[in-house]
Amino acid sequence: MTLLQAPDAVVMIRPHHFCSNPETRDDNAFQTLSNHSAAATSEAARSEFDAAVAKLRKAGVRVHVFEDTSTETPDSVFPNNWFSTHTGGHVAIYPMFAPNRRKERRQDVIEMLKRDYRVQDVIDYSGLEQDGLALEGTGAMVLDHIGRIAYTVHSNRADPILLERFCTHFNFEPIAFEARDAQGRDVYHTNVLMGIGTGYALICLDMIVDPERRRTVAQRLEDSGRQVIDLSHAQIGEFAGNAIELTGDRRILALSSRALASLRPEQIAIIEKTAQPLPLDIPTIETAGGSVRCMLAGVHLTRRTERTH
Repeated sequence: MTLLQAPDAVVMIRPHHFCSNPETRDDNAFQTLSNHSAAATSEAARSEFDAAVAKLRKAGVRVHVFEDTSTETPDSVFPNNWFSTHTGGHVAIYPMFAPNRRKERRQDVIEMLKRDYRVQDVIDYSGLEQDGLALEGTGAMVLDHIGRIAYTVHSNRADPILLERFCTHFNFEPIAFEARDAQGRDVYHTNVLMGIGTGYALICLDMIVDPERRRTVAQRLEDSGRQVIDLSHAQIGEFAGNAIELTGDRRILALSSRALASLRPEQIAIIEKTAQPLPLDIPTIETAGGSVRCMLAGVHLTRRTERTH
């Protein structure tokens, strides 16, 4: 059975022309430029990707891998932004802010979900790009699947009208807030500053601008029975908030090696009460401004019974 907060399957997109996306660099402070050639950078990203897939599969997670050979989709390795899946058989497809990210959407992923899992409906919001609206999936929203809350940072990647519409369709309560980094720059994606597990939540409360909203978010996380792991600005800079809990042979927290190295022993001890940290080594992929959470689109759907072919 797929667990609510920690799915046992993910979709991952293997990159062939990976690079730091020039169309998203203006508002993604986490992006950096590689010192290597385009070919070398792309090859390194593929090697990191393949090693991550192998490690996840060894831990018992079902990984659906799709190849991306397009030269026009540098961020395709981050599929969590263009679709999400939900218990009860629901799938959402999202409108993207950057024009070249809109090309990441692919029908073969949706068809695989329909074939291998029980899908009742697909709600496609992507046409709203024509109105200049964006809601970039589980990058823009960090979802508490148990408490039915969509934590969302105000940004050009999370339109408030679209957020309300998603929450109505998918039965979530929106909790939106402003967030800024230590340099005063707006946070572009919510999953940079927080990640929610079953028994704990990783979050940099200091990044939430309004003190009252900060208290509300902390209280709601605690009320859900989770232990709050308050991350520092420096830990967020190491992608410690960009993690996802999964179910394999046991419950795991997938995060980057860099992120795990930034956590203090007492923070790791809280995670280890209910999940085993699983570090993935992806330094090249992180130059694009995203980390492990962005690479993994969780499958919160019921698997169809095995069929013989």
